[in-house]
Amino acid sequence: MALLNTIKQNRILKDLGFGNKDAQRGGRFINKDGSFNVKRKGATFSTWFSIYHYLITISWLNFLFYVVCVYVALNLGFAVLYSWTGVEKLGGVVGETDVEKFLDAFFFSCQTFTTVGYGRINPVGITANFISAFESLAGLLSFALATGLLYGRFSRPNVSIVYSKNAIIAPYNGITAFEFMLANGRSNQLINVEIQVALSRLEGQPGQETRKYYELELERSNIDFFPLSWIIVHPIDESSPLYGYTKEEMDKSDAEFLILFKAFDDTFSQTVNARTSYKYNELAWNVNFASVFYRRADGVTVVELDKIGSFKK
Repeated sequence: MALLNTIKQNRILKDLGFGNKDAQRGGRFINKDGSFNVKRKGATFSTWFSIYHYLITISWLNFLFYVVCVYVALNLGFAVLYSWTGVEKLGGVVGETDVEKFLDAFFFSCQTFTTVGYGRINPVGITANFISAFESLAGLLSFALATGLLYGRFSRPNVSIVYSKNAIIAPYNGITAFEFMLANGRSNQLINVEIQVALSRLEGQPGQETRKYYELELERSNIDFFPLSWIIVHPIDESSPLYGYTKEEMDKSDAEFLILFKAFDDTFSQTVNARTSYKYNELAWNVNFASVFYRRADGVTVVELDKIGSFKK
């Protein structure tokens, strides 16, 4: 018994970076998408906001929306300048109404901004030429920035790991085990895969609770290749921090299982990582995961990603 207690003490992690004094219930430390459930306040705008980081990390739909909005806004601004200085200083304008003349100025701006220059409309006079020359420079700089952002978005290493919706407490070799399933959601090759699992829970008397962290010993914490699904298993034996814990005790302690995934991606030739977590209310008890891959007649193995985390019937 003394040896088992020593083993348990050796697995206690003093802190994972989330602090030991957070005794609040109901929240989580890591969101399902891998982001930390933390909001910062009190910093100045210039301290926390980075336009480059923002444009690199937002969704593609939002990024393209911003690009189009900036493109239209800049050309509208230059069209206003051309109209303000006099559309008659643009040779080749054929519009008769004010709206048609403004549209001619707008499309001339687009052609100048992108350096297309079809040739029907051309600036006449020093003022119009000065504006068009400045716009050409602004267009070159804008496209250089957009190209850099596009390259940054495409070259940024990232990983798409599909996790089971629930973790489970399942029968395992005469005892029970904490388990969850994951698979690579893309066709890229991941090698030298490592996974770490930590348990966060509240301990102590009511009103004097502190949060403790435990490293969970896994049946297998690393694999060389990751072509199929992988069931992560933590045997709940006498040396486990989960030994003897019931569902009610798991709920009472506000347990959260923190997952860190690391692998080497052949595509980027870089190490990539992913994070997620399972709260106590995302555990399924006394079930087992169903197999999610099968071998076709032509010898190819098929992994059914939409069935990751499904249970045996």
